[in-house]
Amino acid sequence: MTSAPVASPRCAICGRSGRKIELVSAEMIRDNILQAIQQDHPDFGLQDSICLDDLNRYRAAYVESILRQERGELSDLEQEVIRNLADRVLLSENVDEEIEERLTVGQRLADRVADVGGSWIFVIGFFVFLGVWIAINTVLVLRRPFDPFPFILLNLLLSCLAAIQAPIIMMSQNRQEEKDRLRSEHDYQVNLKAEVEIRLMSERIDRLLGHHWQHLLEIQDVQVQLMEELRSRPGGKRR
Repeated sequence: MTSAPVASPRCAICGRSGRKIELVSAEMIRDNILQAIQQDHPDFGLQDSICLDDLNRYRAAYVESILRQERGELSDLEQEVIRNLADRVLLSENVDEEIEERLTVGQRLADRVADVGGSWIFVIGFFVFLGVWIAINTVLVLRRPFDPFPFILLNLLLSCLAAIQAPIIMMSQNRQEEKDRLRSEHDYQVNLKAEVEIRLMSERIDRLLGHHWQHLLEIQDVQVQLMEELRSRPGGKRR
C-alpha cells in the first residue's frame, strides 16, 4: 500500500510552493505588517504562510511608511534602500572599483599627473632640472648660452607648466570629491538598511520569544493538570 504524497508548503499570497522557497508563518509576522497583508488578502490567517519575496515587499512598504512619518519626504537614496530591501539585494560593494571602471582616458591621465606632481620624486627631479639648466647656461656655455641670465626661456617654460598643471590637478581633486561623495552615500545606504534590518530582526526575535514563553506556559498548565489528575485518583495521595 503506497502512502499519499505529502503536499509541500505553499505561499498563501502568490501560491508558489517547493523546497527552495523560504516560507514564514503568519504567527512570526509583525502585527502591523500582518494587518497590511490581510487588507490585501482577507483570507490570510495565522495558520497560513508567506514566502520571503512577498513578505519583503510588505516589509519595504512598512519601512517606507515609518520613514515617511519620521523624516517626511524620502530622498532618492532612501527610496533605493527600500527597493533593495524588497528585492533582497546586497548593498555592500567596492565603490572604488565601480568608479575606476567608468574613468575615461583623460581622467586617468589627470589622476596620474596629479599623483606625480604631488610626489617627492617630482619635486627632487624639478630641482635637478633647474640646477642643470642654470649650470648649462652659466658655466658650461659661457660664450653662447641658449638661455642667458635672467633665463627668460626657463621662466616661460615654468609659467606654461604651472598653467597646464593647475587645471589638471583641479580636475583630479574634483573627481576625488566625487569619490568621497559616492562613498558617503553608499555608507549611508548600508547603515540605513542595516538599521532597518536590525529593527525588523529585533521585532521578530521579540515575537519568537513571546511565542516561546506562551508555549512554555501551556506546557506548564498541562503538567499541572496531569499532577492534579494523578493526585485525585485513588491511591494517588501519599499518607
